[in-house]
Amino acid sequence: MTTHPLELSSLILDSGEASERTNRITNELSDITDDISIIESFSHVLTFKTDDGLVCFDTSGAGTGTACVEALRGRTDERVHSIVYTHGHIDHVGGSGAFQADADARGYEAADVVGHARVADRFRRYDDTNGFNMGINNRQFGGISKSVGMDIGGEARFLPADALWPTVEYHQDLALSVGGLDFELHHDRGETDDHTWAWVPKHRALVVGDFVTWVFPNCGNPQKVQRFPREWAQALRKMQAMDADLLLGAHGLPVQGTERVNRVLDDLATALETLVHETVEMMNNNIPLDTIIHSVTLPEDVVSRPWMTPVYDEPEFVVRNIWRLYGGWWDQNPANLKPAPHHQIGTEIAALAGGIAPLLSRAAELSTAGDHRMACNLVEIAVHAEPESVEAHGVRSEIYQARRNAEASLMSKGIFAAAANESRAIVNPT
Repeated sequence: MTTHPLELSSLILDSGEASERTNRITNELSDITDDISIIESFSHVLTFKTDDGLVCFDTSGAGTGTACVEALRGRTDERVHSIVYTHGHIDHVGGSGAFQADADARGYEAADVVGHARVADRFRRYDDTNGFNMGINNRQFGGISKSVGMDIGGEARFLPADALWPTVEYHQDLALSVGGLDFELHHDRGETDDHTWAWVPKHRALVVGDFVTWVFPNCGNPQKVQRFPREWAQALRKMQAMDADLLLGAHGLPVQGTERVNRVLDDLATALETLVHETVEMMNNNIPLDTIIHSVTLPEDVVSRPWMTPVYDEPEFVVRNIWRLYGGWWDQNPANLKPAPHHQIGTEIAALAGGIAPLLSRAAELSTAGDHRMACNLVEIAVHAEPESVEAHGVRSEIYQARRNAEASLMSKGIFAAAANESRAIVNPT
């Protein structure tokens, strides 16, 4: 039997150790109070009862939305009055078509869909960059992108065609009242520029979307658009000032008890504040990016906490994102301002080394010794020198598979696994 999410989170926060997974995709509904429920899914659905029907925060993804609706309907037949998008990521909005299909089947009036004004801008961007985003998700999630995207009419779509667009938009704050229950919606930038978090005074509850996810903040994702670490921390401090009794995120476990809630918020905010402060301080001293990313980090006792572990994103990527936010894309290495093509660099270095064989041999040796960073650099040079070499791709596939296995974060694992698979397909084309 699945441990109740509040019970599990309390055990973990009180002991500092996780005996079970904290991000669970069960598609099961659990009551948080008599009037609040959570469906734990690829992205959770949080539901509040009101006198005029249900208010749901997020709808999960395209691959899980139907299961979430079924879980909800296993408990209640009440109409969904409003859907609030915490932000426009497809694992939060992709299941909205299933909610609309349920309303249509029951003859219910369509729900109001509430979101920040930039959600629609995000949807338009997703349509403009559909193929690019499908490729990103295939790398990032290692082939499980159907959980967050889907095929409609034979066309692979990142944003599902039946996703509901917001019908009620706001810019900074919105007082939403449904059936006698008040929600105070606030906009802050963090993982996204369209993020909403909510304060529900009656329940002393914070609904925070991806501001809290029971992993290290996804604030440096190497394949996605800009994140905002300073503003993220500022939003967490605002939440902390509410002295909430319930913290309800879109991933991971709900948290009950003011002390526990504020501890989680403080840990996350402090980590982001530290990375911003130390990175910007080094930037102000005109220290190049290469030095900064190998210098700025967080203590092991911080990132080992079960609600802080870098199993999705990681501090090194956040440092890079801080640089991008404040300093642009140039890393202060003058050769990287207008570099030679990778193929030319690879060919030149291979010629100096006496061919690709010494490069491959040394790369394999370094990989075996655990120096995956340098091993990857060398094997990339060899492959760029001879991009059709089966031998080079054979070594490359082994090195990147070893690196993938040694990494902790999903971001790193996905990219390194994709590189290994790319070379593996050249070695074994059938």
